Amino acid sequence: MVLLVALITVVSTQLGGLFALHNKDRMHLILGLSAGILLGLVAFDLLPELFELSDASFLGLPSVMVTFVLGFLALHVVERWLGMHEPEDSDYGDHHQHAHRRVGTVAALALISHSFLDGFAIGIGFQISTGVGWAVAIAVLAHDFADGLNTVSIALRYGHTRRRAMQLLGMDAIAPLAGAAITLLVVIPQNVLALYLGGFSGFLLYLATADILPEAHSRHPSRLTLACTVVGVAAIGAAVSLS
Repeated sequence: MVLLVALITVVSTQLGGLFALHNKDRMHLILGLSAGILLGLVAFDLLPELFELSDASFLGLPSVMVTFVLGFLALHVVERWLGMHEPEDSDYGDHHQHAHRRVGTVAALALISHSFLDGFAIGIGFQISTGVGWAVAIAVLAHDFADGLNTVSIALRYGHTRRRAMQLLGMDAIAPLAGAAITLLVVIPQNVLALYLGGFSGFLLYLATADILPEAHSRHPSRLTLACTVVGVAAIGAAVSLS
């Protein structure tokens, strides 16, 4: 089951990358919906589950929320360090093109590493329960399409060829499968699982609010994009309340 779900993320990532190569005109709607789904899953499903998994504390604070904040901040620090949000029209000059491409490669590899952790999170989710596994899987699918798009966009923005962009996309697509496979070989204690999922939930919240939503509104700011986000949140809220 775990590998089958991870395989679906492979398809989602590939579709996102191909979409980036051929058509971005309606991407803002997909991104808006994805952000809403991620926000709904974190707020209505994953965070409540974390408190059921662990009531441990650290310096008087809930341990799962400490890792939640650390996960959010860690992704923020990594993205700032890599300069992944640098304006597309940045002028590096001819003599900096090699270094420019190197930055693009590092940024794409960071996305690939994140995709590996996505697959790992899916496997860990299914170790806890089928319900948590599917919640994590839906969250991963919701942003893997955008991950594929971003991998290709970053590679092209930093001067790589379409062929190189497709190679990086292939690596990004297969990474979740590798991450999920590792969890089949090890059984992780429940308190450690809770801490990891806390950090992963922080990752998801950052992706929704600091990555996906700004990207959606920067291209085509519209009420329809906002409506898609609200629909995503409402759909997850309804699904959780009826389950």
